[in-house]
Amino acid sequence: MPPSDDGLDLRARRARGAGDEYNSELAPRAGDDLASALPESLSIQVDLPPAPRPEAPDDEVAVAIPERAVNPGVVAESSTHSVPIMVQPPVRASGHHRSQLEPIDRDEDAAASYSGQGPESPNMLTADRLIEPNRRTRPAPEGGWNRFLYSATFHTVNRGDSRRVLARKELDARIQRQFSGGTRFVPVLTRKGGVGKTTVTALLGMALADAREDRTIAIDANPDRGTLSERITRQTRSTVRDVVNKAPSIGGFTDFSALVSRDETRLDILASDTDPMLSEAFDADDYNVVADLSARFYSMVLTDCGTGIVHSVMRATLQRADSIVIVSGGSVDEARLASETLTWLEANGYGDLVRNAIVALNTATQGTNLVKLEEIETHFQSRVREIVRIPYDPVLAAGSVIHWKDLKPLTRHSARVLAALVVEGLPVDRAI
Repeated sequence: MPPSDDGLDLRARRARGAGDEYNSELAPRAGDDLASALPESLSIQVDLPPAPRPEAPDDEVAVAIPERAVNPGVVAESSTHSVPIMVQPPVRASGHHRSQLEPIDRDEDAAASYSGQGPESPNMLTADRLIEPNRRTRPAPEGGWNRFLYSATFHTVNRGDSRRVLARKELDARIQRQFSGGTRFVPVLTRKGGVGKTTVTALLGMALADAREDRTIAIDANPDRGTLSERITRQTRSTVRDVVNKAPSIGGFTDFSALVSRDETRLDILASDTDPMLSEAFDADDYNVVADLSARFYSMVLTDCGTGIVHSVMRATLQRADSIVIVSGGSVDEARLASETLTWLEANGYGDLVRNAIVALNTATQGTNLVKLEEIETHFQSRVREIVRIPYDPVLAAGSVIHWKDLKPLTRHSARVLAALVVEGLPVDRAI
């Protein structure tokens, strides 16, 4: 028989009177304190249908606050209150520190390229930065199987360029590095004749002119009769002497270009005097006149300094130099004389030029097959920045006109590497 309500009430009273540990689970009497009768923990599960979320105004944020979280003793229907929260507009932090509310740039490459020092220049708005690569904007691959596949699939499959093409484009980008703040001067010199200094000057100029968009000129500053102009097809018989004599009347590039010869790579060459009776006629003052005019129209000026380093033009040439190229042959005496050239430069206050110099090791000279070229390179690595080998090429060995397209691929590549290393050693920005 179930117990009566009176019996239940009697047991409850006895339990409370005896201080039973389970008294908190029994229903309190009407007169008891409600707060003291609450359990230490209370768990209530209420299954309610989800209420639709109201749209909060622009300046408010909807925050769901259950009523039992406010008053544990009351079980009420779940409701949502709109609590206004004032949101401050993003404020850009000063200096290099980013505010927590500042939006992060989506273009991380562009952000990385911006140093934060002043406004960006227009040159920073490049296509690589602004255009998102996809099937339409990605350039078509060059040559080979990837190009065939791109055409056969009606431009739907674009695997990109091959490794060889990517390497060529990377080398192009190194040579095409942009400068600001005036013309860059690069003399090519050595203490010994017959090591291919004039040939290296022509190769370097052709590699620069073929890859860069700005103008490059090579000046034959040999105080004796130089042969630099014989490395291209001449369109004029004018020389450095004509430039010096006509300097007051040269008003623009059209006037100056009539005095130089240009090859298929767009390299301009200014010939030296061909009359042997005019030996030592081209001095430091004459070179300064030619150099000043060249700086008005060209971004890169190469100087074939002739044989030796103590003639009158050398000091004027070195005073303008931003970097130098030392030419060495592959024999013992040729390598030793090239190293002595570096010693002379260091002793005369051009130590910075020596440390930034490039040595062009011409392996087409006599005796190259009998020496250890690696040992020569190891010696120069302790003194200069880089060494580049110039391989044997029958076009160069002929000592006549050099056609860039007729050179062996390895020869063109070596010349382009030399050009890239020279460009990387030039100051990017400096005062005019």
